[in-house]
Amino acid sequence: MTVRAELQAVTDRIIERSKPLREPYLDRIRRAADDGPHRKALSCGNMAHVTAGCGTADKEAISFTDAGNIGIITAYNDMLSAHKPYETFPEMIRAEARAAGGAAQVAGGVPAMCDGVTQGQPGMELSLFSRDVIALAAGVGLSHNAYDAAMYLGICDKIVPGLVIAAATFGHIPAVFVPAGPMPSGLPNDEKARVRQQFAKGEIGRDELLKAEMASYHSPGTCTFYGTANTNQMLMEFMGLHLPGASFVNPGTELRDALTKAATRRALQITAAGNEFTPCGEVLDERAFVNGMVGLHATGGSTNLILHLVAMARAAGIAITWEDMSDLSSLTPLMAKVYPNGLADVNQFHAAGGLQYMIRELLSEGLLHEDVRTVAGEGLTHYTKEPTIENGEITWKDGPADSGNDMILRPAASPFQATGGLTLLTGNLGTAVIKTSAVKPERRVIEAPARIFHDQADVKAAFNAGELEQDVVCVVRFQGPQANGMPELHSLTPLLGVLQDKGFKVALVTDGRMSGASGKVPAAIHLSPEAADGGPIAKLRDGDLIRVDGEAGTLEVLAEDFEAREAVTADLSANQFGIGRELFTAFRQNVGPAEGGASVLFAAE
Repeated sequence: MTVRAELQAVTDRIIERSKPLREPYLDRIRRAADDGPHRKALSCGNMAHVTAGCGTADKEAISFTDAGNIGIITAYNDMLSAHKPYETFPEMIRAEARAAGGAAQVAGGVPAMCDGVTQGQPGMELSLFSRDVIALAAGVGLSHNAYDAAMYLGICDKIVPGLVIAAATFGHIPAVFVPAGPMPSGLPNDEKARVRQQFAKGEIGRDELLKAEMASYHSPGTCTFYGTANTNQMLMEFMGLHLPGASFVNPGTELRDALTKAATRRALQITAAGNEFTPCGEVLDERAFVNGMVGLHATGGSTNLILHLVAMARAAGIAITWEDMSDLSSLTPLMAKVYPNGLADVNQFHAAGGLQYMIRELLSEGLLHEDVRTVAGEGLTHYTKEPTIENGEITWKDGPADSGNDMILRPAASPFQATGGLTLLTGNLGTAVIKTSAVKPERRVIEAPARIFHDQADVKAAFNAGELEQDVVCVVRFQGPQANGMPELHSLTPLLGVLQDKGFKVALVTDGRMSGASGKVPAAIHLSPEAADGGPIAKLRDGDLIRVDGEAGTLEVLAEDFEAREAVTADLSANQFGIGRELFTAFRQNVGPAEGGASVLFAAE
């Protein structure tokens, strides 16, 4: 299949830019793979420790045969609904590996925090940094050098990006990512949003709000809106790290268990001991990341991935930029309307044809690279097929050729809009991004006076006092990675939405983040350089006229004396302690800029 020239041009420049990183990376992982099964290098004492906790059959397989041994990295905890199903996965994987003549061991656990719990709370200031902690923790688990392949159990916001960074770092062994699926549909997302705004306006009490929230988030499984967690799952299919069709199968079903067992068998089949050796570092090439970025735009995915993709790629020796993402957005049709971009949830999206339909369509339009390596085999065409159970066995058949609901999912040739849902903004305030897919066209250009805040709590206080009842650009600064870990500011969305619904022109400008579920209110986010680094946002004053133009891709302050002003500083001492923040001082001091992925791991490069 031939890709469009414009898509190939972006890919080629990424390949060229990445050569100083990618070539040494590939050399390293190929030399590591050439060393052969690494258990052979372990001493007898080492091996005794590896197998001491195993049963007799696993001890025999690991110690005295060339059977593949899978290292399981799990993000299980039973507070996160998305990760609760993983409680039973290790035993299922061990049993399936044993039946296939191999073995599996839990190599290590990684933390998994929930942004839904920490929204508007101090713990949110640890959220972005948890991605790099997850990568480090997975690295520790795999450092025992006893595994022929790895299976990664993780779903949510920072967890999959952190696991991908680890998988790329251990790129000489295969990696299969294993989802657990979304919870069944609960309270419709538009109804949940309506109740949140009623609460913000004081029309209902906390009891009514809590009932609505609990009806939305009601059982094990991923939250059903199309936020960062479900965007992660989409990426793992577009980038060839899931089995085809694995992302959106509900937990606790026969098909879900069959997919987990099939992932185990596949992990054993693609080790260096077999004929289909598929090291993760060669799956994660430049074309795979271009495919992931196209998927992000075609689905109207989470803005958080604009940060994560840069860091994920860097771990594989690939240098991608926000400009690459913006150029791909201009080529990619927006094919899906899933909340917050529409009323449907991911279960309805999946039922309408889901990722298999989208990949088929994008391939036919030359908007994806087909000639990629994946854990399912050579070629992205594998991912146009969907899994099914026939006679008790899992099999894959051709996915739908037509959308089951064109209010949710449309062909690439007649999309919801001609371009993707993310736009790069540049101007005298720096570089930012805006998610336009959920913003009505008439609200994508906002010019209004600024109101400056250094804390989201102050925005809420000003709203409650009636001080924002006007056209306004709320500027929330000193929210970048150096200042306080770059928290999401999603808890401001209901307030700003109330002002917008009253007819005011409203926008948000921040060096922080918004949730992957945000979008109704135009928001210029991830502004770089950040205020704590002396960025231009630190020069803004109350009343400055700001223009946020999501159509032209510009972000500017219209003040003649702006360049000559001194940047203000802020007292950030309140960010330094409490709820674990004191443990992350070194992260805040050493983190790289948002444009570089806001990573501690690659900040010095």
